[in-house]
Amino acid sequence: MERISRQRTLELFKIADLLDLGERADGMKKSLHPDGMVTFVVDRNINYTNVCINQCRFCAFYRDAESDEAYILSEDELFKKIEETIELGGTQILIQGGLHPDLGLDYYTALLRSVKARFDINVHGFSPPEVCYLAKKHNMTIREAVRILKEAGLDSIPGGGAEILSDRVREVLSPKKIKSGDWLRVMEEAHGLGMKTTATMMFGSVETPEDIIEHLDAIRSLQDRTGGFTAFIPWSFQPGNTELGREAASHPATAIDYLRVLSISRIYLDNIRNVQASWVTQGLKLAQVALRFGANDFGSTMIEENVVRAAGVSYRVSKEDIINAIKAAGFQAAQRDTYYNLVRKF
Repeated sequence: MERISRQRTLELFKIADLLDLGERADGMKKSLHPDGMVTFVVDRNINYTNVCINQCRFCAFYRDAESDEAYILSEDELFKKIEETIELGGTQILIQGGLHPDLGLDYYTALLRSVKARFDINVHGFSPPEVCYLAKKHNMTIREAVRILKEAGLDSIPGGGAEILSDRVREVLSPKKIKSGDWLRVMEEAHGLGMKTTATMMFGSVETPEDIIEHLDAIRSLQDRTGGFTAFIPWSFQPGNTELGREAASHPATAIDYLRVLSISRIYLDNIRNVQASWVTQGLKLAQVALRFGANDFGSTMIEENVVRAAGVSYRVSKEDIINAIKAAGFQAAQRDTYYNLVRKF
């Protein structure tokens, strides 16, 4: 089958009927996953600090270093969270945080080594902004920074910090944050070192359809070169308690917008096997619908999640809720690990 072009994808995104788009995405998903199985991972999002010098306008989580609400997790707190995760059947922790001006590479490598010395768990952590920050702080290349983190125990890298991979949009959302080329470079270097990563997109802020397609094309092009992305996760901007939301500069995505972006992502990203539904921002019911619009994965149980919750959105679900939701939507539920190996079927 001939690969869909960027221009044709933009046309479909703008004018295609939503149900036609969904049917096309569903067909593509079925060709990649004919077994009718929907996967999920049991994990916990651990934010080691909420202090961040980037001060992104779409973020309600960050605090300045002088704030009464600023924190850095102690080792004991971190270990307790990991122990709880393992007790609940967790196979990974997603660990990331703000760019704290006082934390250097020694902090990160010590954290990784201490976790790996005590626990048998996959560390999915430190998104591209954190990696770039460390590289710049210590005057080293991005590849060097990734290699040092990998040797200390980092297993895979999450796609956080992508937002929209268009520097025009990034200048509005987060002028202090890394540019789109830096985000892509971290991922390419990680893939070159044998690490798997995920890719994300936050839409529903100030981007245009053209920006969304630019983002998808950047991801597809890198995947053509490296094959290192395990999954793509689109999720919608949550304006609550954010600077951008207070200015009403954004156009928050509706459920229809979400399904449209999800479908077009599945159609365009023909070289990424897995697309996740985002119950964290959309809720359980819409995540079920997403399984008919191209998604084959239900994401994570997220025993803990702080960033979206800071924006006033707090959907909480248990492992059983996810299993029941998948089955009610007509699919078989299966727990997976970070690399989409099956752990257990339900």
